[in-house]
Amino acid sequence: MRFAIMGSGGVGGYFGARLAEAGEDVTFIARGEHLAAIRQDGLAVTSIKGDVLIRPAQATDDPASVGTVDCVIVAVKAWQVREAAEAIRPMIGPHTVVLPLENGVEAADTLSDVLGKAPVVDGLCGILAWLEAPGHVRHAGVDPFVRFGECDNHTSERISQLKAVFDGARGVSAEIPDDIKVAQWSKFLFICAMSGIGSITRMPIGVTRQLPETRAAIERMLDEIDAVARGHGVAFPSDAAARAMQFIDAMPAESTSSMQRNIMAGQPSELESQNGAVVRLGRAVGVATPTHQLVHAALLPQELAARDEAPIDH
Repeated sequence: MRFAIMGSGGVGGYFGARLAEAGEDVTFIARGEHLAAIRQDGLAVTSIKGDVLIRPAQATDDPASVGTVDCVIVAVKAWQVREAAEAIRPMIGPHTVVLPLENGVEAADTLSDVLGKAPVVDGLCGILAWLEAPGHVRHAGVDPFVRFGECDNHTSERISQLKAVFDGARGVSAEIPDDIKVAQWSKFLFICAMSGIGSITRMPIGVTRQLPETRAAIERMLDEIDAVARGHGVAFPSDAAARAMQFIDAMPAESTSSMQRNIMAGQPSELESQNGAVVRLGRAVGVATPTHQLVHAALLPQELAARDEAPIDH
C-alpha cells in the first residue's frame, strides 16, 4: 500500500518506519531540521523491538507533491488536526483511508468536518516514543499497538486490508476492536489521567502512582473520565477505571506522557484535547469533573504563555 505519514515524530515516525521496513511505499511529511536529516541520512528508529534505518526515505514538507495515496496516517499533535486535514486534501482519492492515531477522542470528527465522512476511519495507538534528534526516533517501554475500525463499527474490506498490512510489520500489534469508541475512550482514560498528574507534578508515573495523595488524584481523574464517557453513550465495562489503573501500575516507572514532556519544555501541549476535553465534554452531558477542572485551570496559564496568548494585566 502507499502510505503518507502526516506528522513524522515519535508516533508517526515509528509506525511509518515499520511499514517501510515491511516493504510498503511510505512518504514522511516532515519539516525543518527533521526533514533535512531524513532526506540526508534516512529515518532511524532505536527500539526495544529492534532498530531500523530507512535509507533512503521518502520525505517532503509539501503534501500536494505526494499525489494520491491509499492511506494517510494522521499523527500530528491534537491541536494541529484541523490544519493537517486541510493540508492532506491533495492526497485524498476516492479510495483513500484517513487513519488518526491521536491521544484524544475527537480527531475523527474533526477530520470528517474537513474531508467528509467517507475517507475517515477511527483509530488509536499505544507507544512510548519520541524524537530523540532530527531524523532519529526512540521507542522504549510500551509494546507498540494500533487499533482501528470504521466509525460505526461495521466490517469493511479496507479495514481488513489495513490490518493485513500492519500484521506484516515488525514491532507492531494490530487489532480491529468490536467497538472502536470503547477502545478509543479506554486509551483516553489512562493517558489523560497520566498526562494530567504528570504535568502538574512534573514527575514520572512511577512516583505519582506510589504516593497516596497523587494516586488518589489519578483515581479521581479516572472516575471522572469514566462518567463522562458513559454520559456520551460509550459502552464501557463496569471495571473500566480499575483496568486503566492496572495499566498505569504496569507502565515503566520512568514513563511520562507526550503532553507532560511538552509542558515541561514550555511548549504548546494537548491540554485542551485531554484534560480540557474532559471538562468540556463533561459539561455537555451534565457530568461534574472537578479534578480535571483544577488540573486544566492550573496548567492553562502556562499553556497560553506557550502559545503567546497569555492575558496581559494592564
